[in-house]
Amino acid sequence: MLRYVGAAGNRGRNLLHLAETVEDVASLVGVVATDPAAPIVDAATERGLAVAVVDPGDFDDSAGFDAALARAVAEYDPDLVCLDGMMEIVGTAYLAAAPPTINVHPSLLPAFRGLDVHERVLEAGVEYTGCTVHLVTEGVDTGPIITQEVVPVRPDDTVARLRDRVRTDAEFTAYPRAIRAIASGAVEFDGGGTVDRTTDHPQVDIHWGRRQQVLRYGENPHQSAVLYRDQRAAGAGLIGRAQLNPDARPLSYNNYLDADAALRLIRRFDAPAAVVIKHTNPAGCAVATDPEAAYRRALATDPMSAFGGVVGLNRPLDAETAAAIVESFKEVVIAPAVTAGAHEPLAGQRLRVLTYDADEPAPEHMIAPITGGFLRQQADTYRLDPEGLEVVTDTPVAVDATALAFGWEVTKRVTSNAIVLTKGTATVGIGMGQVSRVDAVELAVRKAREHAEGVDPAGAVLFSDAFFPFPDAIDTAAEAGIETVIQPGGSTNDAAVIERCDEHGIAMGLTGHRGFRHT
Repeated sequence: MLRYVGAAGNRGRNLLHLAETVEDVASLVGVVATDPAAPIVDAATERGLAVAVVDPGDFDDSAGFDAALARAVAEYDPDLVCLDGMMEIVGTAYLAAAPPTINVHPSLLPAFRGLDVHERVLEAGVEYTGCTVHLVTEGVDTGPIITQEVVPVRPDDTVARLRDRVRTDAEFTAYPRAIRAIASGAVEFDGGGTVDRTTDHPQVDIHWGRRQQVLRYGENPHQSAVLYRDQRAAGAGLIGRAQLNPDARPLSYNNYLDADAALRLIRRFDAPAAVVIKHTNPAGCAVATDPEAAYRRALATDPMSAFGGVVGLNRPLDAETAAAIVESFKEVVIAPAVTAGAHEPLAGQRLRVLTYDADEPAPEHMIAPITGGFLRQQADTYRLDPEGLEVVTDTPVAVDATALAFGWEVTKRVTSNAIVLTKGTATVGIGMGQVSRVDAVELAVRKAREHAEGVDPAGAVLFSDAFFPFPDAIDTAAEAGIETVIQPGGSTNDAAVIERCDEHGIAMGLTGHRGFRHT
């Protein structure tokens, strides 16, 4: 068990909190106070802890204080020293003689080093602050960072309110986490630095949040990867959700991407729905009377591409649906709940099963990293309003409102250029990620002809995420027997595209809203 000594100059609240929260992995073997009147002296004594006092006022210079502090610490033979509210700056004499020493500073270093931190945070008008646990070195608050914890700055914060919240919400979380990491060997001290043996990614990334999980690898085995939890987000999605079959491997980097893509799409439907995701794109999606029927219709779109995919449901995973899913290899299933009957068909499967909170709010903004920064935009929450659909062809659009809304929701979640073919509330062919729109039409048609089970493209509705720059894609659709086209419109060639639809007897409706998805 890790042995540590606490050194404090005031109340030592972090030390007392550590003594209560990490006692299973670390033992507080003594306290050194730098003020004989400090409340930590009585508090530690009441708890039966050994207490020594090293008052800097008793020494002529800092070197004498350093040497005495190091000797007092050495009496307890600790593995580690934890500072808490000690205002004295330790120097070379202490650092050369003492065990590794760590401190908690009430800001997100390297910002706001030194004193009067909370006053300066409020004066600067920053949105976030927090704390940093770091290795103590000769520089002031410059040692290697072990972990950090973020706290939002509120409009009505005073110095006192912010100080209290940083202590209780940040320091009381980060300091125990650091001790546990050190006790487990995940963090080691190497000379004047620290080494995180679990990963080369930081515990807290100021932009992305707190590290939640070290993943096996990234998109490819030669890339390291971790999962961060954005502490600012209103909902956690699938982050931190327990797998219901613990013998299966944890989710991978790619699993998380696909499962989140499934979550983003499936939560848009009210009726029972299912989606199969592959490489963040729907391989098939359907709405039906029950989850099993929805899954089978979604799978029928492209069973070959669905192999090894992620299944998303918006109804509890029941026995019938679970049995249908395990008929072919799938990586992950997400659902709002799992019924007792589903456990039997899932037994012994490698399938990862996770539940999500169906009532959790969807993200309001999306963030995409780019070199040197990141892009932030509002989430695309637009729903197709059939009443607002502009019919521009001689042939009317004879598609009911439910089918129109379904097709547009799926299309928005397909990478551009995107073409989705539907019959009713089921996909029959999807062309995704093409650099030309006619290629996307050709791919969707080929998928419907060659991969879909029990259907073909004839009579389908074609949804396009953006306008048609030329009429050639309409010719391809007509050859496949497409009867209706739904697209945003807005091309300088709209008139030519509409004219071509009239020549082929195809109905066309314009949404007036584009549905691009690049990431």
